[in-house]
Amino acid sequence: MDHINVKGQSGTFSAYIARPKTSQASAVVVLQELFGVNADIRKHCDELAEQGYLAVAPDLYWRQEPGVDLNVTSQADWDHGLRLYQAYDRDAGVKDIKDTIDAVRNLPECNGKVALLGYCLGALMVFMTAVRNEGINAAVWYHGADTDKYLGEVDGLHAPILMHLAEEDEFITKAAQATIRAALAKKANATVYSYPGQSHAFSRHNGAHYNAAAAHLANGRTSEFLKHQL
Repeated sequence: MDHINVKGQSGTFSAYIARPKTSQASAVVVLQELFGVNADIRKHCDELAEQGYLAVAPDLYWRQEPGVDLNVTSQADWDHGLRLYQAYDRDAGVKDIKDTIDAVRNLPECNGKVALLGYCLGALMVFMTAVRNEGINAAVWYHGADTDKYLGEVDGLHAPILMHLAEEDEFITKAAQATIRAALAKKANATVYSYPGQSHAFSRHNGAHYNAAAAHLANGRTSEFLKHQL
């Protein structure tokens, strides 16, 4: 019962689902890092369900290799994930995420409101999906590398967005961070927080750069933002 199938424009793919105790709830579509829908992403979904949200994490790699579930402490898994990340079709991924939003919105457990929340690859996909589609109630972005390459599309952003930037992120240069902040400063519905001294994925459960204080601060801000928007 912890998976659903999403019938998309290009095929059917699986998504992890965590259900809240309430009968009808706002939904959060959680988008994976390069490791697939792994233990960390499932835990994020479970935590959102405990907060009262219907949380769904689609398998973004389904075209390449369905069911990827990689361990962040294994170098072989890192290498595997990086290969998938580099070959990932981002434009097709936006369509898959839109299909997921539509499917989740139509679930009987959903009250019709859907937010996006993503980490790393998933955060980039949150941004790309939000600037290319209407009807997203909120968007949350954690350290999405390569987002600076898509800032030319920022005018398409209508969803309220919350962004978390790690100032010492090894995958997002200081120049890229400044470009992101400058582009989003023009959007009234965008909030960008920076975390001094933090590295990439500082909020990942059991991650090498996990920082409890920074993660608590960022996740608290996310919780308040989702509560306000949903």
